[in-house]
Amino acid sequence: MNCFDRRDLGLLLLRLGTGGVLAAHGAQKLFGWFGGHGLEGTGQFMESVGYTPGKASATAAGLAEAGGGTLLALGLATPAAGAAAAGAMAGAAAVHVPSGFFAQSGGYEYAASLGLAAAGLAVTGPGRLSLDHALGHIFDRGWMVPAALGATAAATALVVGARNCRVRARTEGEQEALFEE
Repeated sequence: MNCFDRRDLGLLLLRLGTGGVLAAHGAQKLFGWFGGHGLEGTGQFMESVGYTPGKASATAAGLAEAGGGTLLALGLATPAAGAAAAGAMAGAAAVHVPSGFFAQSGGYEYAASLGLAAAGLAVTGPGRLSLDHALGHIFDRGWMVPAALGATAAATALVVGARNCRVRARTEGEQEALFEE
């Protein structure tokens, strides 16, 4: 009898890929690694797109991405890790929605793909090639999936909703020219 099967190997590859990309994005925000701008630069950007205060928003996004991504890659606390990463990606997607779907136009395609992969891993679980499995799933109980996803969805809705209100208030009263000059 095999200790693991194709499903376990597939989940390992999905966790490593998704988690690794998320961890790298978080490290860009938190530490300026991999060509990132660190907390100061990312905080200024976050402020410019309506996430205030900027530095706190950058810290929260960076921790959700780096922490969630690292935990996903390890297969540890998979429901919470996947939910945190999915929430961060929902916040990122909100910024890109005005540009449409496709990434080449600045759209939300990439953020949505990472977020859905992270949420899918939260629901599916890490497989047997994981720390959750090695530890007897003490951080990966069935009830943790809806709890983590529900709490993250509520928090994300509040944060993104407040951001959208700030962006709308900023653009109120601005009128585009009816005719080009």
